[in-house]
Amino acid sequence: MRLLDFLRDNLPFLSAGMLLTFLSSFGQTFFISLFAGEIRAAFDLSHGQWGGIYTLGTTASALVMVWAGGLTDFFRVRTLAPIILILLAFACLSMAFNPVWWGLIAVIFALRFTGQGMTSHLAVVAMSRWFIATRGKALSIATLGFALGEALLPLVFVALLAVYDWHMLWVAAALIALVGVPVIHRLLRLERTPQMLAETDQSLGMESRHWTRNQALFHWLFWFMVPALLGPAAFNTAFFFHQVHFAELKGIPHVQLVALYPFYTSVGIVAMVLSGWALDRFGTARLIPFFQLPMVAAFGIFAISDNTLTLLAGLFFLGLTTGANTTLPNAFWAEFYGTARLGSIKAMAAAVMVFGSAIGPGLTGMGIDLGLGLESQYLIVAGYFVVTTIMMTIGITRAKPLLPVAA
Repeated sequence: MRLLDFLRDNLPFLSAGMLLTFLSSFGQTFFISLFAGEIRAAFDLSHGQWGGIYTLGTTASALVMVWAGGLTDFFRVRTLAPIILILLAFACLSMAFNPVWWGLIAVIFALRFTGQGMTSHLAVVAMSRWFIATRGKALSIATLGFALGEALLPLVFVALLAVYDWHMLWVAAALIALVGVPVIHRLLRLERTPQMLAETDQSLGMESRHWTRNQALFHWLFWFMVPALLGPAAFNTAFFFHQVHFAELKGIPHVQLVALYPFYTSVGIVAMVLSGWALDRFGTARLIPFFQLPMVAAFGIFAISDNTLTLLAGLFFLGLTTGANTTLPNAFWAEFYGTARLGSIKAMAAAVMVFGSAIGPGLTGMGIDLGLGLESQYLIVAGYFVVTTIMMTIGITRAKPLLPVAA
């Protein structure tokens, strides 16, 4: 199917997915961290206290995701998405009007659960379930919302921060989330229920069957994949969480480091589109074992870089895996475990990734406090991704013969 025909025939569904991934930005680390200085100053928090609050709230959201993510197996996205977006808007308003430091734990939980957790979960589960032969293409298009949010929102909100009080900007974020409610409902007015899809969808998993969440949880392949799920979430988040300290280590102004991020975003978009195309052409099994190898190069370069050019090379490799990470893992669950209970299974994976984003900043921050420099830690992180690549290769090699012949 030609791309233009694909877009025309599926525009409402793809647009809904892109809108959801874009709106998830308000619960993502890159957006919340824009206000870190103002939040710390307002509540008189140290870096460690703010990091601890962030870890507690994010960890709690990961635990709730295990249960809540399974709702996508029983309810339409058209039904769930407006509820989640309304809750996301309330979370943004809570950040704007929260009066006490301990209330931040609940605020971060709400933002991370509704934003990074459920809003993005709804989008990728829907794409994986609605599309089979063109799953990779659908995921790569719908998840462009992530890249759009990363590229657009920091520039806009940092500029507005110079003019408006930061509390009012969180009110603006809430209003944007609320605008998405009628739009989503309109785009998905013809959506079928998950039960109807389960009856007609022939995207079976290993052993030619649809797996339940418990079966997937106790299957050895899931545990071969867990370190790979944790890694990008933990250490991508840690890299951006400690970006000010990292710039100081490299002896460059923070603004000079930030100026390199559009290049990183551009690489991520290209990698996202190419990985979606390759996914439809070659399948998940051939691609996913190797998609974290660029992370080895990225963190190795970050550890030893001493100029802007080498930092640019590190961001290039980081962007390659970041882009592929939006398509390949999401398609993996549908291809290997089937789509009947995809929401419940993907919820476990999402919880692992959210938990990774919780422990990454805390773990690296503790290392810094204990005297293990960030550059030394990044060499260890590079080694970690060597291990995840080996584990994925072993797991996928063993599991691939179990896939249906059509896959």
